[in-house]
Amino acid sequence: MIFFDLETTGTDTSRDRIVEISMVKVSPSGDKEIKTRRINPEMPIPAEASAVHHITDEDVKDCPTFKQIAKSLKAFMEGCDFGGFNSNRFDLPLLVEEFLRAGVDVDFRNRRYIDVQNIFHKKEERTLVAAYRFYCDKDLTAAHSAEADTLATYEVLLGQLERYDDLENDVDFLATYSSRGETADFAGRIAYNEEGKEIFTFGKYKGQVVSEVFTAEPSYYDWMMKGDFPQYTKNIITEIMLRNRKF
Repeated sequence: MIFFDLETTGTDTSRDRIVEISMVKVSPSGDKEIKTRRINPEMPIPAEASAVHHITDEDVKDCPTFKQIAKSLKAFMEGCDFGGFNSNRFDLPLLVEEFLRAGVDVDFRNRRYIDVQNIFHKKEERTLVAAYRFYCDKDLTAAHSAEADTLATYEVLLGQLERYDDLENDVDFLATYSSRGETADFAGRIAYNEEGKEIFTFGKYKGQVVSEVFTAEPSYYDWMMKGDFPQYTKNIITEIMLRNRKF
């Protein structure tokens, strides 16, 4: 399993870029392998982002781009499930977008995702700094350093497992428990209804079946493809559209 954290140019998963990634690969035996890389985002890092993670344009000007390390990252992640703090809503969608921009095909749909923040919010409703203090009895002095946040997230999960008897030390259980509802795309624009059909989670067709909307109004698909949606979301709706045309 890989626990990971990103520092980025901003919070828009379809536009912003990664400036640092840290990953802790945890084996079933508990052994850990840590990799941390700074990345040239090929765009200016806004001052407000640097104020949070303290990484500047000067710090990354000679670092590799994501495209240059994408294949090695994919190889490192091969066959692994994922864990993080707010990773289901932010880190994982942005990571997938970076792979797609780099032209590296990844399919994480059969992986499992443990979002430690969701477990924490269901239990305590606080931040990573407070979670680290609460579960580990330590102060997170290097918050917003990708490696410190990643290691803290892993320790918080271990603390949660020790504290709550109803949490099972099982990836399937934790992935289900920490999810906020299954979605077809990482950005959460397309979810599943009780019948397992893809539905919209936004806009004028919120709650309606995607395939039925595209059949009745094909232009809505065109609008989404031209719109400011994550590339992975566009890939999913294209799969749905192509599936419709087969029938």
